[in-house]
Amino acid sequence: MPRGLFITLEGLDGSGKTTQIKRLAAWLKERGNASQPKEPGAPGPSPLGTGDRQPVGIPGPDSGPSPLGTGDRQPAGIPGPDSGAWEKKNLILIRQPGGTATGDRIRSLLLDSRSAALAPMAEMALMFADRAQAISEVIQPALDDGKIVLCDRFTDSTEAYQGGGRQLGSAAVLELHRVLCSNLQPDLTLLLLPPLELALLRARRRNRRESAKTGQDENRFEQEQDAFYRRVREKYSEIAAREPARVVLIEGNLSIDEVHQRIIAAVAERLLASGRIGFS
Repeated sequence: MPRGLFITLEGLDGSGKTTQIKRLAAWLKERGNASQPKEPGAPGPSPLGTGDRQPVGIPGPDSGPSPLGTGDRQPAGIPGPDSGAWEKKNLILIRQPGGTATGDRIRSLLLDSRSAALAPMAEMALMFADRAQAISEVIQPALDDGKIVLCDRFTDSTEAYQGGGRQLGSAAVLELHRVLCSNLQPDLTLLLLPPLELALLRARRRNRRESAKTGQDENRFEQEQDAFYRRVREKYSEIAAREPARVVLIEGNLSIDEVHQRIIAAVAERLLASGRIGFS
């Protein structure tokens, strides 16, 4: 069986990744459903990468605020990355850290503000412990089964946040990835880089709202100074320049729909190249 397709979304906190990965999952699901027989006269899908219609049941940008205050509500019937790893036939959606029972426990430790004293090297080690478990339990089996895997953050995040933000350097991150993750590389990485000030405003506002609503505290990284995030952004830009064949950079103060259109154009191109026009 041909290997599946591994797509990652990367970016600053507050870049809109969660909104966009849900929209991409809905679009891919629609493409898969398009491969099934339809009733005569039923409308077909839009062409790959060109102005797709709003999927049925998926609210648009005017339907209400997103968790970031700038995007879609949670699509009906489609769980988001906050529910760990979920599967819809040949589509797998997973987040990092998290996505497995072990990973969710690591996530709560990594993101909790009470872990403020966590040493940078310990932080990086926990990130890779989570990732190695996710690869073994979810990602690699899905790829071996020919499935499409959408992953909200992967090793680029560790290189940007720990390598850049924590100033641990890229070499240590890439070596740990080689040893602990068998050097598994995404087929496509979608990197969202809105203006830094806008992203931080969204992220901090979102986390305050979520903390008040749920009582969960995932604010540890948002408490970092702006200089930390400037280093993160610079490292992301460095990764994009180093690996242009893999990383598609989507930069600037773009609307949700503009970002979505650029994402599906990139994904459509990769689907065409791999011969996977649809899946079921």
